[in-house]
Amino acid sequence: MSDSSAARISTIILPADGRQSPVAAGIQRGVRRLFAELGHVTLPEFTLANGRRADLIALAPDGSLTIIEIKSSVADFRADRKWPDYEDFCDRFYFAIPETVPFDILPEDRGLIIADSFGAAVMRESLHHPLAGARRKAVTLRFAHAAASALHALADPDRIADGRL
Repeated sequence: MSDSSAARISTIILPADGRQSPVAAGIQRGVRRLFAELGHVTLPEFTLANGRRADLIALAPDGSLTIIEIKSSVADFRADRKWPDYEDFCDRFYFAIPETVPFDILPEDRGLIIADSFGAAVMRESLHHPLAGARRKAVTLRFAHAAASALHALADPDRIADGRL
């Protein structure tokens, strides 16, 4: 491969997926920044084996998995009770909210992150419930496949448009 044909690193701007409000998108950005600072890699809108879609999943250098459920308002929290279905697929579980949402509506036994589009802070640590080895392997493989598929889609957007990815 010649220097002129070598792969180049460039800025990638991902389109909004349209599933989130601007507030939720800002929370996601801030939480992803926090986890990146901790050395974790994250994927948004991660489909679990049970068919549920987690707002955000993080994979730590040690292989531990964290799911973050984004709630942009009190109404958002009250309308969605699917989050207990996510806990069988992670070692830790957090809610991420903006500072305008009162803490007391959230379960006290779950982790809590306050976030905006610039960053995030852990306000309450999550309990640690280690996954069984087989479940960890299955979720990690699903994570790897989703990440590779997303990278492929960036490199070959026509394939996505054709519905072949």
